[in-house]
Amino acid sequence: MPLDDTVRFPPVGVPVVELRGAGKTYPGPPEVVALRGADLVIERGDYVAVTGPSGSGKSTWLNIVGLLDTPSTGQYLIDGVDAGSLSEKARTGLRAERIGFVFQSFHLLPHRTAVENVMLGSLYLGKRRIDRQRAAVAVLERVGLSHRAGALAGELSGGERQRVAIARALVAEPSLLLCDEPTGNLDSASAARVLDLVEEVHRSGQTVVVVTHDVEVAARARRRVTIHDGLLGESG
Repeated sequence: MPLDDTVRFPPVGVPVVELRGAGKTYPGPPEVVALRGADLVIERGDYVAVTGPSGSGKSTWLNIVGLLDTPSTGQYLIDGVDAGSLSEKARTGLRAERIGFVFQSFHLLPHRTAVENVMLGSLYLGKRRIDRQRAAVAVLERVGLSHRAGALAGELSGGERQRVAIARALVAEPSLLLCDEPTGNLDSASAARVLDLVEEVHRSGQTVVVVTHDVEVAARARRRVTIHDGLLGESG
């Protein structure tokens, strides 16, 4: 269900992401503290890389910021909206409108065309099918794949699939592009093209967060945040 205008169009100056002492504890036994009192502000138009070793709390952080989970303590605000105060239905609507996801494994439907996969990114926004199709074609052109719009996802190369996934993430014009190891399944040449595209998207004004273990991928971001044993720290 589409959100009201106060959520869709937040006041000027409100950060896209704001964590206020956000923590996550999973009950035991034994109890596991996965995230500890995280404070972080990501302003509109920022480009942030989040790094950390396996088991550091990256996935927990990603799930909270992506509105797939809620903190046990503290607050998480996206576009000024306290996600913890919302019902599950409202949080799902907020996620659909405000966050575009890009995953390591693409998560495309192999027997659907590129344009059909991109259209899925705006499925829950209450738009007419023809409008969703036009938007999907336009964003495929933006990522350099208009010539592959009618190709089945299963026929695309890995790099092309990831560009389709980025197009799907952007079609709803989200506040936040959230990328989880976006080059993890790509060869070096395809990875470089995808990262160039992410930088181009960022230059257009899009807020971007990349979660990665790859130091070279992280180095391309404007800011770098590290997570170790559930603790957040800024590394430059």
